[in-house]
Amino acid sequence: GNSYKLQWSDNGTVRGYLGAYASHPLRVANESATEVLAITSAGDLKFNSGYGSAATAYGCRAWVNFNGQGTVAIRASGNVSSITDEGTGFYTVNFTTAMVDANYSVAGTAEDIAYGCGFYTRPSRTTSEIVVQTRVANTTNPALVDTPAINVQVFR
Repeated sequence: GNSYKLQWSDNGTVRGYLGAYASHPLRVANESATEVLAITSAGDLKFNSGYGSAATAYGCRAWVNFNGQGTVAIRASGNVSSITDEGTGFYTVNFTTAMVDANYSVAGTAEDIAYGCGFYTRPSRTTSEIVVQTRVANTTNPALVDTPAINVQVFR
């Protein structure tokens, strides 16, 4: 198919391209014409972050850093509207914008100096929320515990 490009040069030396072709409506390349960033016709963002070629980026769709002790409070977040305290060691993370489905990946940490803490998710996730738990780690019967620093990341 047809391709188009806008080229930057310095005294006759090519320094980069901005262009388009059939499967990549927007493409940015370096002086060697190696694609470093693209938006595909499907709307996927691809970029080269030092791995040798542009690959699809899988973004963090939601994240939150919150205090899980006493009155639950969000310190900082992205695409998280609120945290609901469901009882000792149980929290519901509510998304501002729903996920496309419930097949997302969740990662997180629970930090507490007094306890070695574990971070867990409940299997009852939905497109609008995920329930997480924090438990005392390194015991035979890990009890639920509120911790002062909980971090949750959602990828899709």
